[in-house]
Amino acid sequence: MVGIQASAQTEANARIQAQIQSQSQSQSKSGGSIAPKVRESALRSHLAYLADDLLEGRGTGQRGGELAARYIATQLQLMGLQNISTDVRNPYLHKVNILGIKTLPETQIRFEGKVGAYAPQLGSEILLATSSIQEAVDIDAPMIFVGYGIKAPEENWDDYKNIDVRGKVLVMMVNDPQPTELEPQRFAGKAMTYFGRWVYKFEEAARRGVAGVILIHTDASAAYSWSVPQTSFGRERFHLAGSGNPMEGWWAEASIKPFFATQGIDLDALRAQAEKSDFVPVELPIRVHASVRSTVRQVEQFNVLGLVPGTDAKLKNEALIYSAHWDHLGKIEEPGKPSQIWNGAVDNASGAAALLAMAEYAVKHPSKRSQIFLWPAAEEQGLIGSLAYTRAPAWPLKTTIADLNLDSMNFVGKTKDIGVAGSERSSLYHDAQIVARQMRLSIAKSVPDLGGAYYRADHFNFARAGVPAFNVGSAVFSGDGYFEFEHEHMHSERKMKHFKNDYHTVRDRYDPTWDLSGMVQQAEFTLMLGYRLANAKTVPQWNANDPYRKIREEQVKAQVGQK
Repeated sequence: MVGIQASAQTEANARIQAQIQSQSQSQSKSGGSIAPKVRESALRSHLAYLADDLLEGRGTGQRGGELAARYIATQLQLMGLQNISTDVRNPYLHKVNILGIKTLPETQIRFEGKVGAYAPQLGSEILLATSSIQEAVDIDAPMIFVGYGIKAPEENWDDYKNIDVRGKVLVMMVNDPQPTELEPQRFAGKAMTYFGRWVYKFEEAARRGVAGVILIHTDASAAYSWSVPQTSFGRERFHLAGSGNPMEGWWAEASIKPFFATQGIDLDALRAQAEKSDFVPVELPIRVHASVRSTVRQVEQFNVLGLVPGTDAKLKNEALIYSAHWDHLGKIEEPGKPSQIWNGAVDNASGAAALLAMAEYAVKHPSKRSQIFLWPAAEEQGLIGSLAYTRAPAWPLKTTIADLNLDSMNFVGKTKDIGVAGSERSSLYHDAQIVARQMRLSIAKSVPDLGGAYYRADHFNFARAGVPAFNVGSAVFSGDGYFEFEHEHMHSERKMKHFKNDYHTVRDRYDPTWDLSGMVQQAEFTLMLGYRLANAKTVPQWNANDPYRKIREEQVKAQVGQK
């Protein structure tokens, strides 16, 4: 079987090289101008299949997810993309080892203070889990308040102040320190930075060897209601193997605040102190007694990827990545309830399907630099697949020029603008403007990133690994007449607003009546931008003041040193 696969791959590679030579000659004669075309029929057929009940919502660690990954890999081989996976038995697949962890009902926690003790109700008041490999975690540790739990040298901010917090339970706020009159732009002003995300706070705590981390939840600071983490912690959660905290969770403000008051602790006063850069961690007169019980399983998932080699003898050693995660939330089964399939048609069968349709065009029209098409796994579980890729990339990050990501695409019709939020952090914004003008599109109006959207999609893992990256969005449907035909505007806007209620619910299902012209438009913009970058003389650069620029500069220095 392996021999047959190897033979098929050799033949596919030969076809690619022949296509490359032909296209190179064609582009040379035409001046290299490319206006890519994405077939709507191909996009629609991939979308309909990936969002079908047969794939059971493409859940991480579930059969439907395995089917989705295998389907995409098969399509890449059929199209003739080159396999760059080192797994001989699984061409086009990049293994990701994940821990699947589910908190059991017998999990308990009790906070013992100077004046009595309190055991909040699991689920309604407090949420607990482990991200370690241990099925039984027992904790008896002191509690310390660490403000926002942030260490950010670029902001001259350190909530830890070099205090040893090993073996302690940290309680902290979500979001960032808020802007002030004297510092209106600290931590990006009103927008949320990565330091405000719960993921960062758990990561930073894990680096310090703590016993546990508890985040204080408010709707305003988290940018979502209690039901969001409640749903997540009530199901199996996933982590990259070898990382995490013995205990982590959320505590609702309505529960923690009155308990703190009984212990003589003013939570509002603590939070006010934490808004200042000279804040010092506060040891609380509270001891934490917890027993976290979980089921833990090893889960093998796969990123899917294929390569279209470049045509230029030198530039082909550099690559551009297009990405779109293939997973969603899968089939949900709860005791006493009928099973439900969370199909994730828009999020993100749409992006996965669009990427396949884009690859179909790209393999027939190679660029000077190489192009990689990547479908990360387990995005819905915390960007796990893309993180695993950047930690063990199939193509060196130092010669990866950019990542253009697609997630939850436009299914309501053509627009007159395109969303490029996040591109302004680098020279990608300038390139996006040029491509938009070529396609007679305007750039969608920017809005403050209050929910930290830039840090919640797969492109972010490339960004923090030094690779310029952003998520190519659809239009902002705000009543300003962005649609190609004015009489269609209100109907399309209603569809998009309605989807906000369907996001991450069982109602995100494929509808055969969807107008995919806007999705095709979005895919073609992304591909056209990709060709501009892949054929350019220079590569994208981070802005001078962007924190990820330093990472990129270190990669470039290492590359020069190796030469």
